[in-house]
Amino acid sequence: MPETALRIGRVVSLPFGENTYIAHFDGRDDCIVIDPGFEPESIVDYLAQHSLTPAAIVCTHGHSDHIAGNSALKKRWPSCPLAIGAGDAEKLTNPVLNLSAAFGLAITSPPADRTLVEGERFAAAGIELDVFETPGHSIGHIVLVCKQGKPWQVFGGDVLFDGGIGRTDFSDGSFEALRAAIHEKLFTLPEDTIVLPGHGPETTVGHEKRTNPFVGATAG
Repeated sequence: MPETALRIGRVVSLPFGENTYIAHFDGRDDCIVIDPGFEPESIVDYLAQHSLTPAAIVCTHGHSDHIAGNSALKKRWPSCPLAIGAGDAEKLTNPVLNLSAAFGLAITSPPADRTLVEGERFAAAGIELDVFETPGHSIGHIVLVCKQGKPWQVFGGDVLFDGGIGRTDFSDGSFEALRAAIHEKLFTLPEDTIVLPGHGPETTVGHEKRTNPFVGATAG
């Protein structure tokens, strides 16, 4: 019997072109929403159009463009659990730490219902996500790897982009830590693994290993 397909929708929020992902299996009406951005009404519209209800909200990290929609989604679905990496949980409720205060916005999110750590497997809506800690852009950044079906898929937040990497000039950033996380956690995955980044188009592990100018073979 063929495997049920994992469907992944994308909602792009301005002003930072941040990608929110909605993951669900065919034949199910529940889903996981990953990194709700600044346009939660577009996320709600997508869910309504596809007759989906979020079973979980997961944030790859606590920067404001990846958590701005949490409050609206939790208000609409208050029993839906909110999860984030343990090292970034305090950013949810602190506008200075989540960088929104610097823009005069003072964005806050409800606190986490669950915090995630390295080696854990988070499951909701029939979807299983392996948790990898990937600091460097943010001290508590995580990526989430779905191994159900081929190729594997990575919800990567602001770690590895198509031809780029996440910024490392924030107070808790480190290029060395980010490079190590990419090499040790992502570049060890199968080369056809799809990387779904927090900004921009999807890419693959193999493509970035060969061509990424910051951490790939072309970087030396």
